[in-house]
Amino acid sequence: MGTKQGRLGWLFASPYLIYALVFFLIPLVWSLFLSFTDWNLISPTFNFKGFANYIQAFQSPGVQAAFFVSFKFMAVFVPLVIASSIIVALIIHGLPKFKGLFLIGFFLPYLASGVVSSLIVKGILAYNSPINEFLRKSLGLDINWLGTPFAALFVVAMIIAWKFTGYYALILTSGFESISKEIYEAAMIDGVTPWQRFWKITFPLLYPALYTVLILSIGVTFGIFTEVYQLTGGGPNFATNTWQMEIFTRAFTNLQAGYASAVAIIASIVTFISIFIIRKLLELWGKRNGWT
Repeated sequence: MGTKQGRLGWLFASPYLIYALVFFLIPLVWSLFLSFTDWNLISPTFNFKGFANYIQAFQSPGVQAAFFVSFKFMAVFVPLVIASSIIVALIIHGLPKFKGLFLIGFFLPYLASGVVSSLIVKGILAYNSPINEFLRKSLGLDINWLGTPFAALFVVAMIIAWKFTGYYALILTSGFESISKEIYEAAMIDGVTPWQRFWKITFPLLYPALYTVLILSIGVTFGIFTEVYQLTGGGPNFATNTWQMEIFTRAFTNLQAGYASAVAIIASIVTFISIFIIRKLLELWGKRNGWT
């Protein structure tokens, strides 16, 4: 029976194992192999370069910019999307009925095409758009939204926050719904103010859902590509040059597939280490406050 059950388990797990092998393990090994070559994506032959690609990558302004841009995006995007997600989740949690309907409405942007939403925003922020015409004529403001480093980064962060707010609000709403109403009733009897109720009851009990949302949102900042590609192309002056943008440019524009593979390996290592450290810090924060 043990052998039969084991085979049955492997059978049911095989679709995912095949998927992981074909779309993760084999590409990872192939990318690692290419990172030591000078393959140009077209030629059937290539030469081994050893660690030359890695040395060049560490000295590249584009790679250095991608490293810092990821954390800049994190500093803008994560607080923005967490705040908006909590607000949306609180609003939906407070509704007497039709919560699911409103959740679906807020979740729809997550399903929207990043290309389409980026093109719409690009049109809205164009020089002759109604918004910029109003800012120039009424307020005397002439803002180059996509040509100024901070403005371009903020615009991209705003689009991604708009897209993920509904998804994260769905997770946080489930966290709110799991909190027993009896705890709030006992707090009201003890005269706890709404502000104290949120920080002393809701926030600690919401920590598991909030922890999940924080880790997911941090992971997003290392994989930004579509919005940057459509709106800024990594500019101005590498201000929005993410890891994915640097890899794409090197591999498909400059035809440096070997070098791009080295950048991809470096990006993977940086992403893993960063998320690991942040996750440990969040866990320590939760343990110190007695939330876990």
